[in-house]
Amino acid sequence: MKYLIVGLGNIGAEYENTRHNIGFKTLDALVKASNVVFTPNRLGDTAEVKHKGRKLLLLKPSTYMNLSGKALKYWMQAKKIPLERVLIITDDLALPFGALRLKGKGSAGGHNGLKSIAEVLGKQDYARLRFGVGDEFAKGKQVDYVLGEWSAEENEQLEERLNKCCQIIKAFSVNTLARVMSDFNGK
Repeated sequence: MKYLIVGLGNIGAEYENTRHNIGFKTLDALVKASNVVFTPNRLGDTAEVKHKGRKLLLLKPSTYMNLSGKALKYWMQAKKIPLERVLIITDDLALPFGALRLKGKGSAGGHNGLKSIAEVLGKQDYARLRFGVGDEFAKGKQVDYVLGEWSAEENEQLEERLNKCCQIIKAFSVNTLARVMSDFNGK
């Protein structure tokens, strides 16, 4: 069985360690732990990780955040992966730093990557793993905050949070969404 795991982010060195790129950073952690590498591909970098008989196609779109839906749609069609086996990893300002929430649907909440995905799919009912980046910014400085780099304190905690994300992704591939949400949300 194949799964498509899409980490949202922006390409380029200037975005590499920003809060907005937590989707890329999560997939990088999973790839590193699995001893595979990303290869440049159509509309993004891809890697394949195997877990308990499942194939997880990892995608870091090269379309920039605002066109993430284009890459998602291409790879869903190319690999014939149904929406119920797709998981999107994204940053979330509404959650405190490091909080992780798996959901089966929801609004874009102002997130341009999620807006693009909703536009392409024509619906908002898809699994997403939201990684809390906090909201420690002054009024009108939201863009600077999400495109800013992690604080020293956040960096210290990041590896443990990324490991937890990897556990959630693997669990998503072998359990029902409801079960994974029950096992990980709020813990």
